[in-house]
Amino acid sequence: MSPRIALGVGMLLAAVACQQQPASQQQPQSAAPEKSRYFGGAPDGKLHVYFFDVGGGEAALIVSPKGNTVLVDSGPASAQSHLVNRLPELLRRELDLVVLTHPDPKHHGALDAVLKRVGARRLMEPQLPDTSSAYDALLTAVGSRGVQVFSPAPSSTAPQEPVRLTLEEGVNLTVLWPRAPAEPLLTGAPDGAGANAANSIVLRLTYGDTSVLFAGAARAETESHLLALGRWVPGTLLKVASPGVEGANSQEFLEAVRPQAAVLSGDDSLGRDPKARSVLARLASVGASTFRTDVNGEVHAVSDGKKFELTPQRPSPGEPPATRYVFPGEDPRPPLVRTVKPPPPPAKTPPPETTSVARKEPVRALEAPRDTSARVSKVVEVDDLPTTRRSNRATSVESMSGGYVASRHKRIFHKPTCPSARRIHEENLLVFKTREEALRSDREPAGDCHP
Repeated sequence: MSPRIALGVGMLLAAVACQQQPASQQQPQSAAPEKSRYFGGAPDGKLHVYFFDVGGGEAALIVSPKGNTVLVDSGPASAQSHLVNRLPELLRRELDLVVLTHPDPKHHGALDAVLKRVGARRLMEPQLPDTSSAYDALLTAVGSRGVQVFSPAPSSTAPQEPVRLTLEEGVNLTVLWPRAPAEPLLTGAPDGAGANAANSIVLRLTYGDTSVLFAGAARAETESHLLALGRWVPGTLLKVASPGVEGANSQEFLEAVRPQAAVLSGDDSLGRDPKARSVLARLASVGASTFRTDVNGEVHAVSDGKKFELTPQRPSPGEPPATRYVFPGEDPRPPLVRTVKPPPPPAKTPPPETTSVARKEPVRALEAPRDTSARVSKVVEVDDLPTTRRSNRATSVESMSGGYVASRHKRIFHKPTCPSARRIHEENLLVFKTREEALRSDREPAGDCHP
């Protein structure tokens, strides 16, 4: 019997057996498999950061070279439809971590819908006091779904060490702020969410030579505090915080971070906000290329550990479609030179004086330090004065029977009989009664007359 005939007979017998089986013993048909909620591609060995266009809010997705994922903020409630459809296109499984940088609806408004769609394993939030009841209810609901909720508190065994989350080998998220209870929270006025934005989570993502600084909702107090502690580290990319808030993104902060590129989230009002325009001007002053989600849409950044390549959804005005921008991890730009205003001139105070036979002549108070490493054996002093005036003054110097003389502009002294002494003009003449007095004026004996 041929294999094909045998297969046909087997199928026929199976069909008959199925018909003869009582209905009560027949196996129920299995339900249709659930449609997959994840459609992302396989990891490609590069770090990907997606800065989503969520209007006046914050949302970014990190995908590590091996496919581990972090969602930094989830945008406002108005963005939930967009993120619920966009995130499954980029994920292959549930989120490994969600970071809520600040309990403001612009940072978490779409979270509930997002987690119902794609899920998450852990959630980190700053655990600030006096948060809104809606925010507290959100965290309660998230925890009830099995998501581990925690805060970035430093280890009790090493409170001085930074909180570092390792996504995989060579890819780290470092929490720069807050650091409670190891360090007290910053004081400041609560915002609309009922919590102080100066204590929002600030993150630094590093991979090889490249880095991204997520400034959260940082305020001027946050920047000043971390600058004072020396915790700002230059970053390749900067996710700009609060571009429309007075005092945020100060010149000192931007000069410390000195990003090569900066991404600003906002809606149509961003370009009309004078504070935001000031931030754009300061970013330009430190040489940063800027990308705005209201202009460029979603911005996709890819790092191979050596450089970042940015591709905006829409090109900037004047740029051709599908323009890509490359920013090396090791900043090739020359060091930033700050323009420092000269200090005000010092108040005029009478300089110290020395006693002269004829009158009191002021001694120059500020002189260049002496170079004692290479002294010359002979110093000849010449004033730039007309010869006639020198000769008129020579008689009075030579008539001195003792003491020592010097020019107020020179650092050596002479005997009155020295030929060089006769060249000192009367207005510059200093007379010392003793050699010790001349030495105390911080002068040296001349090499020609050896006084």
